[in-house]
Amino acid sequence: MKFSWKQFAIALALFLAGYFTFSNNSFAQNLEKTKVSIAVGGKNLFYYLPLTVAEQLGYFKDEGLQVEISDFAGGAKALQAMVGGSADVVSGAYEHTINMQAKNQPIVAFVLQGRAPQIVLAASNKTMPNYKTVADLKGKKIGVTAPGSSTSIMASFVLAKGGLKPTDVSFIGVGAASGALSALRSGQIDAIANLDPVISMLEQKNEIKTIADTRTLKDTNAVFGGPMPAATLYAPEAFIKKYPNTTQALTNAMVRALKWIQKAGPSDIIKAVPESYLLGDRALYISAFMKVREAISPDGIIPDAGPATALRTLSAFEPDLATKNIDLSKTYTNEFAKKANAKYK
Repeated sequence: MKFSWKQFAIALALFLAGYFTFSNNSFAQNLEKTKVSIAVGGKNLFYYLPLTVAEQLGYFKDEGLQVEISDFAGGAKALQAMVGGSADVVSGAYEHTINMQAKNQPIVAFVLQGRAPQIVLAASNKTMPNYKTVADLKGKKIGVTAPGSSTSIMASFVLAKGGLKPTDVSFIGVGAASGALSALRSGQIDAIANLDPVISMLEQKNEIKTIADTRTLKDTNAVFGGPMPAATLYAPEAFIKKYPNTTQALTNAMVRALKWIQKAGPSDIIKAVPESYLLGDRALYISAFMKVREAISPDGIIPDAGPATALRTLSAFEPDLATKNIDLSKTYTNEFAKKANAKYK
């Protein structure tokens, strides 16, 4: 029989097509759960940029996952969705894992998105033109993404350092987009704790005076006295134990997104996010991204000293935590992120 390169090429192509189909199906079958719902509070923020990149660039799909993301006004609302059973996982602040352990509801952070909170607390130049110190905020209205979210946690900590209690102010939920801008501009709030691109838009028009800024590692250390883990993916301990391969797949997608962001240019970021995230100002969005770039985790690994910083922060204005036996080692794991880094070097 005469050898035919054409027939060989066709046979090879058919073999490879079958092999990869088999491989993908096998891979998907290895996942205990292929459909995963993720709750997030303020998805348009740079705080959650890795989640958006993983979704938009198809990294979850590449891992065999069908991910549905539900966006809420703030992290506290996203947490409520998970506790209520309408979400499997939350893309949210690490601090919630500590507060939930104190309530005997164990949740575990398994991949870090941000190594600095990126939150800015600022006074309104409209309603507080003569702002001087934190004490001036007593009796005022502070706009946060949602009460109980990381924005209100950061604001409460800064208040505590200035001698005020959270009850000395009123926290008003304003979301993380145009609603936050209009709340400050209309005078509904006297100060704001929010993130970029919202903060950069207010700074551009000199509408706020910064009180505390955590967009860089240096500023974060100055505010919190150590490394402060920010956005993570976290889930109930039971979910992670029941679905370890699914948890690993989620982590793989997120670490891949983190590594993509490290190499991406501003124009790449613009192409990767939905147009609505730009809030009508592409140039400002790029400028804001450059300010917070170093705050995004390069590898998804939670720093050893980070959880202790978070506990000190919460204890400053939640005295009840001092009476709780918090085991920080049970609030996070780097097991999945380390394996993902080995895969995406």
